[in-house]
Amino acid sequence: MSKILLLEDDANLNETITEFLEEKGYQVVSVYDGYEAQEKLYESQYDVLLLDVNTPGINGFDLLKEAREHAVLAPAVFITSLDSVEDLEKGFKSGCDDYIRKPFSLKELHIRVETLIKRGFYHETKEMMSISKNIAYMIKNNELIIEGETVSLGHKESMLLKLFMKNEGEIIAHERIYEYLWDYDEEPSDTALRTYIKNLRKMIGKERIVSIKKQGYKFIAEK
Repeated sequence: MSKILLLEDDANLNETITEFLEEKGYQVVSVYDGYEAQEKLYESQYDVLLLDVNTPGINGFDLLKEAREHAVLAPAVFITSLDSVEDLEKGFKSGCDDYIRKPFSLKELHIRVETLIKRGFYHETKEMMSISKNIAYMIKNNELIIEGETVSLGHKESMLLKLFMKNEGEIIAHERIYEYLWDYDEEPSDTALRTYIKNLRKMIGKERIVSIKKQGYKFIAEK
């Protein structure tokens, strides 16, 4: 289940967004002021940050700027009624990945959240992530380096590996994998998933992707 931090000081809008996203299967931690958001931000890891800009305490711009300085990598969307180019520039300089202007449709918000979650690693300064002593993942070009040889990944295998690596050591339920890998107009397939798992295991080793009976899969990188 993807986890979202929502900062929105309008109680009605906060409740509406929270209920909508929870119905879509997300876990939402909702707060109403910047100080509370700051506290929650460092208590847990989030998949997406939804931040109102004009909030009591710390505003959304300053909150995110500080978070980026402290290596918070989760993608962030500013929810705002501000529409000047200067505000837009300030927002992106503070480290946001997207904007959504009030008023907006909940469907549009959902699409933006889904897009960010599926896109991959954000604000990661490293070009390469280690999987084991002889295997590394190249973030920008979605390639594996296996004992010095470059191996290209298929689209679904690449998405699946990103999901595993972002949630190392956690059991990822089958349902979450289906939602992550397949778009709205695609039919999830257990057979196809098993094929993607099999392909990845051939490349990185069976011991890296552990099947948890009736629950899902767990990815384990070599320390």
